[in-house]
Parts: sequence; structure tokens; C-alpha cells
Amino acid sequence: MCLIVFAWKVNPHVPLIAAANRDEYYDRASAPAGAWPEHPQVYAGRDLQAGGSWMGITQPSREGGRSRFAAITNIRSPKDHRDDAPSRGALVADYLAGSMTAQEYVAQIAAGADAYNGFNLVLGDSDTLIWFSNRGQDDARNGQPLAPGIYGLSNALLDAPWPKVLKTKAQFASLLCQGAPDDAYFDMLADTTRAPDFRLPDTGVPLDLERVLSAVCIETPGYGTRTSTVVKLYADAPGELHELLIQ
Repeated sequence: MCLIVFAWKVNPHVPLIAAANRDEYYDRASAPAGAWPEHPQVYAGRDLQAGGSWMGITQPSREGGRSRFAAITNIRSPKDHRDDAPSRGALVADYLAGSMTAQEYVAQIAAGADAYNGFNLVLGDSDTLIWFSNRGQDDARNGQPLAPGIYGLSNALLDAPWPKVLKTKAQFASLLCQGAPDDAYFDMLADTTRAPDFRLPDTGVPLDLERVLSAVCIETPGYGTRTSTVVKLYADAPGELHELLIQ
């Protein structure tokens, strides 16, 4: 995942509403969102190279249970990247396939989190949602239940003021106020407009690449937005995940 905007406990009937784009190399094989044969409660896309996932939900295993949610974005830092690091997608898959609460899971993975390249993990259910990053030690929100609000993540820490994060959060908030249908969120995620140079972050990649990556929906010959996804966790009903395949 390279862009996620989400509303947490803004709507009392829909505690979590999330809209996200997954950006990846086109030649990296993946499966679209669906139930996993070995974990039928999991409904998620799957990276067929490493076996993990970028975003998914679970369906309650019993009446009255809560759907769970997890998603991950990478933190862009070329100078710190290690080719031998474990796949970050396993962090999503293991949470969804397990039974730990979000707090328990974060406590379990925290000690070994530095083994991974930089990541943002958002996970929880309709009661509690947590953001955890192995690069966000100075943010008091890291690893703690989030307060109600509208949040944005790209390839930096939570709510980092990248142009596409700021723009999409504002559009997302407007759509929420309008009670917009899912199609409107997918239209928002399809925006290929690039940010002007003076607003670009400096993430350690060449300027021409910063320009390409500044769009909400990325288009290049070999890399770009592969899927757009809208997720809703309800207060009193099973969660929903709707995915649109781009590439």
C-alpha cells in the first residue's frame, strides 16, 4: 500500500471507512482480494511472491464477533533499504490469520520490528484501531489506540504532509460529509495529477521519480497503482472490502 486515508469513529454506524491505493511493480505476481483457502475468515489480496498481504479484513467467526482490519505501507528511504529484510506483508497476513487483539499483536512484533524495512501498520477492529511504525519512535501515537479523526498515510509517517496525502484527506472528508457512494471514493483514488515541484517531499529519490510518485494514482511503464480498495467496518454488521483492479 502506498496511500491510505481513513476515518476512525467519525460515523458511529461505520467506525472505520478506509480508501487506499496499492502501488507495486507490475511484474510482481499477486492475487486479487478473496477468501484465503487455509484461513477462510480472511478476505484479502495476496502477494504471490512472498505470501503476505497489503490490506485485508476478516469476517467474524461467531455471531456478535467483530470484523478485523489490517493494512501496511512501506516507508520510502532508499539509503536504509535492506534486500535481506523479511517481507512486510507478513505483518498483515499474520494478524488477520491470528486471534490476537491489535494491542497484543503490536506488543508481540515490537521487539523484532527493526528487522523489517520501514513500515506503517494500521490494524484493529470496530472498537480499537492502532497505527504502528518501526520508524515512528518520536510520535506519541505510535503503537497506541488512535483517537477519532481522519488520517492519511503514504510512504512516510502518519499524517506526514505530502501533497497527495493532504489533497486526498480533504477530498475524503468532503465525501464523508456528503454520504458519498463507494464509486466516489474510487474516483478520488484514480487521480493521476502530479504535484508541482515546489511541493514535493525529498525522500532520497531523483526529482523525476518524486514527480511521478506524487500522484494519487501512479502510472509508469513498469510500476504504478495496481489496485484501489474501499473498506468499511460496521458497528453491528460484518465488514466489507471492495477492490478495483487497475493493472
